[in-house]
Amino acid sequence: MKKIILSIDGMTCSACSNGLEKYLNKQNGIIEANVNLVMANATIIYDENIITKEKLDEFVKQAGFKSLGEFKQINIENNNKKEKIKFIIFTILAIILMYISIGHMINLPIINLLNIEENPVNYTICLFIFSIIFIWYGFDILKNGYKNLIHKTPNMDTLVGIGVISSFLYSLYSMVMIIKGNHEYVHYLYFESTAIIIYFIKLGRYLDRISKDKTKEAIQKLVEITPNKAVIKVNGIEKQVTLDEIHKGDIVISRPGEKIAVDGEITEGMAHFDEAFITGESNPTNKSKKDKVIAGSINFDGYIEYKAEKIGKESTISEIVRAVIEASNTKAPIAKIADKVSGYFVPTVIIIAILTFIFYLIIGAGIASSLIRFVTILVVACPCSLGLATPLAIVVAEGLCASNGILVKKSEVLENARKINTIVFDKTGTLTYGKLKIAEIKNYSNIEENKLLELVGSIESKSTHPIGKAFENYLEENKLEKLEVKEFKTIAGLGIIGEVENQKLILGNSKILEEYKIKNNYKKEEEELTRNGNSIVYLANKEKVLALIGVKDIIRENAIDVIKELKENKIETIMLTGDNEKTAEKIAKEIGIKKVISNVLPTEKTNYIKELKKENKYVMMCGDGINDSPALATADIGVSVNSGTDIAMDSSDVILTKNNLKSILNLINISKKTVRNIKQNLFWAFFYNCLMIPVAMGLFTKFGISISPMIASFAMMFSSITVILNALRLKNIKIK
Repeated sequence: MKKIILSIDGMTCSACSNGLEKYLNKQNGIIEANVNLVMANATIIYDENIITKEKLDEFVKQAGFKSLGEFKQINIENNNKKEKIKFIIFTILAIILMYISIGHMINLPIINLLNIEENPVNYTICLFIFSIIFIWYGFDILKNGYKNLIHKTPNMDTLVGIGVISSFLYSLYSMVMIIKGNHEYVHYLYFESTAIIIYFIKLGRYLDRISKDKTKEAIQKLVEITPNKAVIKVNGIEKQVTLDEIHKGDIVISRPGEKIAVDGEITEGMAHFDEAFITGESNPTNKSKKDKVIAGSINFDGYIEYKAEKIGKESTISEIVRAVIEASNTKAPIAKIADKVSGYFVPTVIIIAILTFIFYLIIGAGIASSLIRFVTILVVACPCSLGLATPLAIVVAEGLCASNGILVKKSEVLENARKINTIVFDKTGTLTYGKLKIAEIKNYSNIEENKLLELVGSIESKSTHPIGKAFENYLEENKLEKLEVKEFKTIAGLGIIGEVENQKLILGNSKILEEYKIKNNYKKEEEELTRNGNSIVYLANKEKVLALIGVKDIIRENAIDVIKELKENKIETIMLTGDNEKTAEKIAKEIGIKKVISNVLPTEKTNYIKELKKENKYVMMCGDGINDSPALATADIGVSVNSGTDIAMDSSDVILTKNNLKSILNLINISKKTVRNIKQNLFWAFFYNCLMIPVAMGLFTKFGISISPMIASFAMMFSSITVILNALRLKNIKIK
């Protein structure tokens, strides 16, 4: 068996990707094929003893698309502006068309030249021109519907295509009759239906394209997280090079504030590093000789030299990108009720319409009468309400979610969130805020607490250390003044000193007290704060300790309540974090999560999600960091908090824009009610079709019940209205 990822050209919608995927999976020698519309590629596992890569390219061509060879890079379309302009133009045309076609029905002023009663020929030709323009605009829909029909995989495009073409052809026949002088045929025109159906489908695809490009941009940003250039040491001389010029074994230099260029091992120096995007750990990591450094991590405060070990595709960042792409190409089969049924419904309707046409010809009804029966069946069975049944409910539900801080990026989420029985949470930035905050203060001085923190914050604001940011944020949040600091100095590995308001203050860990020979009587208090998960900052003057300050990550609001309610709904909760075991266990205990997996790398998170899925669990992953992105993409549903990184949010299916974990409960509730609503919509859609098709066939003529294409269109309009009103009921769902 061999695995290959091919770049595919020509896919415009989910119907395209689904059609190609079905066609590939039917071919002998292909074991499994998954087509990814967002990345415009196809992951194919095949038997190289049966077929070759060239044969795979041929299969793609037979399905109506083009293989661009093996997938190598992310391509972002640059024609978004052009597409937007085109869409705006067609929106204006659609409004004008609707005004001309139905204006006379609601007594709107219509120019005499296009008056349906006084100038029916002009009116007809005008609608005909509009319909031709929209058929050109939606030609990809018609082509895809045709391709799926000949490949025996009819889908919603096939249904829409048949409805559009049938309406157009009959309208064309009516137009000919009108030009010949039979003006009564002006009431049997469906040109505007042809155009408007295409317009709304293109609207959905335009919005889908925007989402697709954002995802690709986010993955590209991940690739760009490493610096473009670096400084290497060659025979004792420093030389600036591009990343492509770095080779394994080269000695690379990193100074304070710079990003690490490639994965490697420190050979000289010591520094603190921000690796939160990989490990999820909010606290900086102290590293020295023989420790490993990761490309993209930030050097806070030291000079180091490191030996390049993993470059290019071997780097940790590249591995994460590859994991995200592969995970997004691996998908569980999702039940598409309308598409499945349409596979039987479409050919059945066509056969019924053809047989009815032939029957009426045989009994001598004439071509015109037989054609009217044929078109009436196709119009009454037009998939408008069937096409609306699922997407309309989804759109209403997505709007409800968005207005309540839940951005749903894939419609499948609203179908599948109800199935979730296991939720895996990252810790830092998800269950906690992911930012260091002042948690506890033990004040041993006569200085008022806020004044004390004003002094400390002023000095810490001069520091590049993440702990300093916690104090700086405190000043901003509490509107405290940032005082002038003199004689500021950093003491590597120990802390900082500075003079504020004529007071020389010392800030740092316990070792800085030893450095300045200050007696430490607060070791027990330090141990207590440490047990509570705090990083410790001593504040002292030259004579004594003034305060002991604990800084730590804070648990998110509502986290405890959410975990409790999930348990009540029999949904298992798991913490999966790169943090150390002690910190993770403590946070989990406070929140109420019993199962904790700690000290895991990004690839290990992904593997753990895969193992849960193998146990037939339906898994939701909730995270925020780059380290979570492969796991978010691998889970059945990936949820990211809005404060997360771009790649985490774009690898996920859902973004919590208000960072409120209660949104997870709301999402599951909305999903349950949306699926119920979809099933109701599908029932009404098929109920009208099944009820009206026999009438359209003329089976009830002897009872005085018959319909024309015009009445058929009204019947289907009523079916659509029923579906619309039912879907709108979703707006009444109560949000917690």
